[in-house]
Amino acid sequence: MFTQPVFTLQTSTRDASEVFSRESKIVTAGVVQLKTTKLSQLIFPSRRSKRRPSEKIKSEEDSDDSSRPATSAHHISTQNEQFTAPYSIPQTLTVSPSLGGQPLSPELAVSLRNILFGNTFHIFNYEWKKSFFKFREPFSDMAYALETERLGGACAIQMVVQAHIIKYLLFNRSVNSEFTMQSMVMVGENEQKKALAAALSDILWTAGEEQTATVCLVTSERCFTPHMDYKLDNFTERLHIFTFKKKDDVRSFIWEHIQCFKEEGSHGIILFLYSLIFSRTIDRIRADFDSTTTHLLHLSLGNFVCRQALLNLLLTGHATPQVFNGTSLNDEQHKALAQPLHGVLTRSHVGYLLWNREQVNHAQLPLVGSMLKTPRLPIWVCNINGTYSVLFSPNRSLLSDWKMEHLFQLYFYNGHPTQLSTTMLTIDTHSHHWEAENNDIQGDPEKKFPSVEMTIRTKWEGAVIDWNGTVPFF
Repeated sequence: MFTQPVFTLQTSTRDASEVFSRESKIVTAGVVQLKTTKLSQLIFPSRRSKRRPSEKIKSEEDSDDSSRPATSAHHISTQNEQFTAPYSIPQTLTVSPSLGGQPLSPELAVSLRNILFGNTFHIFNYEWKKSFFKFREPFSDMAYALETERLGGACAIQMVVQAHIIKYLLFNRSVNSEFTMQSMVMVGENEQKKALAAALSDILWTAGEEQTATVCLVTSERCFTPHMDYKLDNFTERLHIFTFKKKDDVRSFIWEHIQCFKEEGSHGIILFLYSLIFSRTIDRIRADFDSTTTHLLHLSLGNFVCRQALLNLLLTGHATPQVFNGTSLNDEQHKALAQPLHGVLTRSHVGYLLWNREQVNHAQLPLVGSMLKTPRLPIWVCNINGTYSVLFSPNRSLLSDWKMEHLFQLYFYNGHPTQLSTTMLTIDTHSHHWEAENNDIQGDPEKKFPSVEMTIRTKWEGAVIDWNGTVPFF
């Protein structure tokens, strides 16, 4: 829960009314706009607001109306002297320009905006700005787990990072002589920070082709004044870019500034996304694309969500837009394509499974290739009906010894704070076919064919899945 901003009125009654009215149209976000409207009404009870109805709580800055003219830098700068914008980054989560790094240039800011949104006038909305990497309670059964957004674009990024946190806690710590779930749970706050730093640096280092990585932090001062066709967000314009040639240096730097990614108000998800893009470089991302993709985010139900190219960039280090193996020169009817489609070229440490009931019903579900289905480690990010979760096994040999795949356990976490314990599923691939157990179930298809089970069966066809007493969910 975020506290309501405190306003200091240093102007006349008439000027104060104009400040609140003007600022709520430009820099407020989400619920905060509703609160400032009410505050104005309390100060001036006889004056009826002429703004939009209160139920439309999204601010114009956070809207996706690309036709609205960009707000001038001078206008924002003048108003910032009177008003602190909600979801501006706290001073404690910024760094001094003297720390070094390369200030973001206006040209690079334009390229960054284009590779994300396909234009320069869209900016991240309230849901993205409030997102950061938040762990569950230390020294608890869920100490390893990030608390993620259930819906929205940021949850995909959070869940890929969650998978890499699991990778670190299960398989990468030197203290681990045996890989067990005990490695995951009794984790303190300091170990949580180490795991997050390791996860972020692993992803960035892979995106930089294991040669370089870039980390973006926000400074206390603006680096440039943008042109009129670039929409200010009072965040991107303050970026400094730090580039490293050694993986250990990347991890150490992130560890030293871990609060910039895991504290409330840090914009931690956006900062990491910017770091990922600059680690891969915008030129290489464009080369990874094919004719189906021109930018990394797309608008869905009023929010920006990750395209497959961004998911693949997070998982494999390459922003290829397809989930099949390799490059395809022909379409589904085996006719030659005008331009090839770019799929997954290498097997990554973390895999990917996909199930969408609506796409299945319309025979539109993409077939995920073995590069993503069979990763180097038994950890999968699952895209289930557009929501993201993680499946994993502490048995490192699961994917390298076929006998292990007869009867085994997988653990499931969906990122939601209502999940109070990690769900253990028993997977049986050899006893009998799963459909024999479900023929007598009528009604809701989710009860007859739970989506989590169907997702697992995209990897282990025909498997029988036992929830061990837990009511199926996703």
